[in-house]
Amino acid sequence: MNEDKKKKNVTLTRLLTRPFLLTLGWFAVLLGFIGVFVPGIPTTPFLLVALWAFSKTSKKFHNWLYNHPKFGQSLRDWHQHRVITVRVKFIAIVTMAGSFLWIVFGIADDWVLPTIVGVFLIPSAIFIITRSNRPK
Repeated sequence: MNEDKKKKNVTLTRLLTRPFLLTLGWFAVLLGFIGVFVPGIPTTPFLLVALWAFSKTSKKFHNWLYNHPKFGQSLRDWHQHRVITVRVKFIAIVTMAGSFLWIVFGIADDWVLPTIVGVFLIPSAIFIITRSNRPK
């Protein structure tokens, strides 16, 4: 009797997990797409989340994103070699710096918002800069 209960729990978990992960994947794709056009919103990290979620739920969507003509190469570089190309690093750092300067000089009335944004941008920039440029 205990085995039947475990099987039902596993089945229920799978039934609930797949729609959640598919939704998470498509939400991450949406945020990544928005990040293409809105400074300060990253694209690749959201697409990496989507790739992970799709790898658990849909081979079709995973392959679509992994082989996407625009985003696929960056995702493959990270997945296979844990590298961020110089071009992608440059774009990321310039976008982060531009966003930060826009907040400092165009939006913020005091030091609070720039400090909060800086707390997140600086470690992110350090992480990006310290990743390898090419496979070892």
